[in-house]
Parts: sequence; C-alpha cells; structure tokens
Amino acid sequence: MNRTVNAGIAARIGTYSDAVDVSGAARVLHVSGTPGIDPDTGNLPADFAEQAELAWRNIEAILARADMRVEDIVKLTQYLIRREDLTAYRDIRTRHLGEHRPASMLSFVSGLVSPGMLIELEVTAAR
Repeated sequence: MNRTVNAGIAARIGTYSDAVDVSGAARVLHVSGTPGIDPDTGNLPADFAEQAELAWRNIEAILARADMRVEDIVKLTQYLIRREDLTAYRDIRTRHLGEHRPASMLSFVSGLVSPGMLIELEVTAAR
C-alpha cells in the first residue's frame, strides 16, 4: 500500500506530495531515464510538447509491461532543458497523472544524452 505524506511544503510549489510511504510487501520497479523518442520509429520530434507526450506514453507503456500503472508511481524525477517549456510540461504532466501525486523532483539541465532531447523522465513505481 502506498500512502502520501504531506507536511504542506510540496503543495506550496506544485502538484506533488512531500513523500510517499510504501509499506508491506510491495514490488518496486525502477524505470530508467525515458526520453520522448518514438519507440516504433526511433524518431525524436523537434517540438517539446510532442517529446513530453511521447515520454509520458513511453513511461505508461513500460509500467503496463510490468503490470503497473501511473497510480503506482511513488517517485518521479523530471529533467527539462528549457525553462520556457515548464508551463506546457505542467499541463501534460497533469493530464497523465490526473489526481495522482507522487513524490517529485524537477530539474533544468544543460543537456541530455542525445542532442535534441528536451525532456527525460525517470520513475520508481511500487505495487
């Protein structure tokens, strides 16, 4: 059972929880950094919103292959290249997470492994 723990800090900044407590005999899945690459073609769209949507769809596909879902995410780490993409990203993230509030960290970085990558997501899920 996963239970959110909130001390009121995260709520002042964004839509995530201060912590998530995983209790019992949970199965834990650590998902590698996942970019917005089309898994069928290998294409990397130039548009940030397209990359962000693909990154989330890729995360959802990985979770599904492990018999998990977005609601099982207990920790989300997000890397973006450009600050100007934050508003668009928040909308995309909210659409994929709905009311689910995992523990979360977002950083702006100077670059990712491949040129043209604008976003990379990493999650830990527990069920």
